[in-house]
Amino acid sequence: MAQSPRTAPLFLRPASYRQRRRRDAARLLPVIGVFLLLLPVLWAPQDTFYRDTAPDGIYLFVVWAVLIGLAMLISRSLTATDEDDPEAPGDQGLGQ
Repeated sequence: MAQSPRTAPLFLRPASYRQRRRRDAARLLPVIGVFLLLLPVLWAPQDTFYRDTAPDGIYLFVVWAVLIGLAMLISRSLTATDEDDPEAPGDQGLGQ
């Protein structure tokens, strides 16, 4: 009897799934950052004619620092999983 061709598994391994979600988070972080940095433009003006820029400046600095921290955490988790994953694409099949 002939064996049926192997099909890909329906579900991914948990480690592979987490790695893909981390990559998705790394791709989505700039989009979220642009939205958060442009958010003060949408805030309603105060009762005075001149806008108070101190809260906006503090908000922008905090968002900037949080984005840097998130990018650092995501990049560390991506490099750690890439080195630990034996099935990660790379130079494995080149006769080494």
